Amino acid sequence: MQIKKVLASKGYTGFYFDDQAAVKGEAKGDGATYIGKAQTPGFSKVRQAGESISIMIILENDQIAYGDCAAVQYSGAGGRDPLFLADDFLPVIKAEIAPRLEGREVDNFKELAAEFDSLKINGKRMHTALRYGITQALLSAVAQAKNKTMAEIVAEEYNLELDPKPVPVFSQTGDSRHLNADKMIIKQAEVIPHGLINHVEEKLGKNGEKLKEYVNWLKNRIKKIAVDQEYHPAFHLDVYGTIGVAFDNDPVKMADYLAELAAEAEPYDLRIEGPMDSGSREAQIKDMKALKDELARRDIKVELVADEWCNTLEDIKLFVDHEAADVVQIKTPDLGGINNTIEAVMYCKENNVGAYQGGTCNETDRSSRICVNLALATQPDQVLAKPGMGVDEAIMIVKNEMNRILEILKYKDEANK
Repeated sequence: MQIKKVLASKGYTGFYFDDQAAVKGEAKGDGATYIGKAQTPGFSKVRQAGESISIMIILENDQIAYGDCAAVQYSGAGGRDPLFLADDFLPVIKAEIAPRLEGREVDNFKELAAEFDSLKINGKRMHTALRYGITQALLSAVAQAKNKTMAEIVAEEYNLELDPKPVPVFSQTGDSRHLNADKMIIKQAEVIPHGLINHVEEKLGKNGEKLKEYVNWLKNRIKKIAVDQEYHPAFHLDVYGTIGVAFDNDPVKMADYLAELAAEAEPYDLRIEGPMDSGSREAQIKDMKALKDELARRDIKVELVADEWCNTLEDIKLFVDHEAADVVQIKTPDLGGINNTIEAVMYCKENNVGAYQGGTCNETDRSSRICVNLALATQPDQVLAKPGMGVDEAIMIVKNEMNRILEILKYKDEANK
């Protein structure tokens, strides 16, 4: 099946681009936006509307496959590619990508994805958002050409045994960490609440007391409002390096605090994402490893999740190889081509490290649904409910797509028998 035409359209994402340096610095929240001066190159304001580009592949039989280019909320931070503005990249798709795709056969996703993920234009690799959307569209096209689900194509081409079962869904509260936690408990998300603990004084507390209070509230809230008293989610909190700031990046002091936090969370498992931000990949690996070893030495039951400075497939492999995390967030847009997400999940699982197939609130419904297909084929430990910060919408998109695909695969399996 050949590609007849490639189109592209500008779109919105489910959230915003935020200048992380400004948010961590002097910027102040004001309603749905921030007041302050942008600090990260490319930003004109601290908060800007999230933008996307839909890549549409028209096949020779006039079926249309598509994927969405999108970048993370905190673009340009932590070693990531710069701000992704649609008007800057639509001409690139028209001039450079469409001519390379039109007329091509869509018979093998893995080969096409590797080619376009590594493609260089004027000597430079494409922005991760472009690689992300193009490879989504290619997977969609191959699946349509072969009349199969995208999950089936991934399983076939990567020699995975397709064992269709639900993947635990992780939902995130944003700053509405109480109201949105209620939504998660009602909807029985398997992993909660993310929490967005990105400021020491306002959210963590100078000695971590505010986060301890929140964890205690969350535990009691489950007991109070959960419809099913057997509901037992894992607690996963993203602290954006604030624990390192509060406790001088000292692994002993940080472990002391995490022991208190784990005790507060009992009987729920506790995961802490991004306990520190050490300013570089090498320093982050070193500091994560030191804290992980200290927790293990003292048998403190807290899993550390790598996020900052763990952006690419190469980064993920280094964190895994250095045993610097219990779980790695595979932040799908940061990896560029979705082929890298597939390989990252596989690498984590092969090395007995937890695989969290994440992403960002700043994606689209389409990229989120395609990521569900990847998850069902590779079976990570958890998958992010995305896009947006409203909880209900993201859980609906991810859970419904998961259940649709599972039912289709079940039907196919029974029909083959």
